[in-house]
Amino acid sequence: MILLRKPIPVQEAVQKVMSVSHVLPSENISLEHGYGRVLADDVYAPHPVPWFIRSPYDGYAFAAHATIKAGAGHSVLLEVVGAIGRGDDWEGTLQDGQAVKVMTGSALPDGADAVMMDELVRVKTDPEGKTFIEIRRHVSQGENVCQIGEDIREGQLLVRKGTVINPGVMAILATFGYSTISVVRKPKVGLIVSGTDLLSLEEPLQIGKVRNSNAYMLYAQCQRARSEIKKYGQIGDTIEDSVKKIKHALKESDLVVTTGGVSVGDTDIMPKVYKEIGALLLFNKVTMRPGSVTSAAQIDNKLLIGLSGNPSACYVGFELFARPALQKLQGISHPYLRKTQAVLKTDFPKANPVTRFVRGCTSLYEGKVYVEPTGSKDKSNIVSSLSGANSFIVLPAGSKGWKAGSTVDVLLLEKDDRDKAGS
Repeated sequence: MILLRKPIPVQEAVQKVMSVSHVLPSENISLEHGYGRVLADDVYAPHPVPWFIRSPYDGYAFAAHATIKAGAGHSVLLEVVGAIGRGDDWEGTLQDGQAVKVMTGSALPDGADAVMMDELVRVKTDPEGKTFIEIRRHVSQGENVCQIGEDIREGQLLVRKGTVINPGVMAILATFGYSTISVVRKPKVGLIVSGTDLLSLEEPLQIGKVRNSNAYMLYAQCQRARSEIKKYGQIGDTIEDSVKKIKHALKESDLVVTTGGVSVGDTDIMPKVYKEIGALLLFNKVTMRPGSVTSAAQIDNKLLIGLSGNPSACYVGFELFARPALQKLQGISHPYLRKTQAVLKTDFPKANPVTRFVRGCTSLYEGKVYVEPTGSKDKSNIVSSLSGANSFIVLPAGSKGWKAGSTVDVLLLEKDDRDKAGS
């Protein structure tokens, strides 16, 4: 069979994949298990924060009008009639000329509307053992006081749905007593490797065979994409066995990822498998390097993504196509890799007839973003360039090489915390 391949641009391929993805159903979990999950609903404040008037400092609380005569060389003495610890409440109402010692976070007593910090007052004791504070300036009403709702208003939007729960979001949800939260179910990814030339990690090396590194790489990439992964083993060169395993994976998965078998060799059977199971081919060639043979198909609103068997091509294909699809399944508001610009630290003389995604290391130095390739060779079969990569250097088609100092686009691979609480 002659496989006809019509290459399409990367962006078009991404759009085809994303058009199939849909947000998965939600589930309720305890907040303590919420880190890294994605909120399924908008969350609102059921009460204001602070919900009572409190002190932001250790100091003394009193009525501001009692200090109206302070200043210009004249001081005011206020009697200290007690102390309020954190978590305590003051019974009664503070009278004119009185003050109460407060701690950071203490509720202000009735009758108090200002606070002065410890270090700004002078404490005195009279012969009868009474304690006073001396205030030498007029204090304004509300000075050094945390008002009700000053931080968050009742009914305010706290966190938008589609937000990845980070430690800050955990703090906000806990503040309002959300012990149980609604999150999008984690996508289930079926992982299958294709090829008879693959060895397990325990097997000794053999001529013509390589160890199955892609499976472990993809397993980690799926975890980084907040997904659950199940390995469905290895398929050989027979259509029957391949169809059986892929059908099984499709029944139990939201997305099936395969690696290998998507090129045009005699043993590359994935295109035949797509046809055999009745899947709609979305694309089977992309104008990019590495990973031009990356393929995708759709069946029953589920995606099959066929990645190259070459490690770097497999890695790039997953990040460009599978990762955003998994992000969309979770309803993440920013499903794509974050793009920025960086200064190229070294020459990249290789011409780019198609868009090239070079594995790179992006760093920040003296306020500028820099990037450099992580490997000495930019080939799809290279493994060594992957371990130090935290980004892709995007070199557009038609360029004849790049000089150090050039400004290039960069896609960042590390975890992205842009999805944060809304306001």
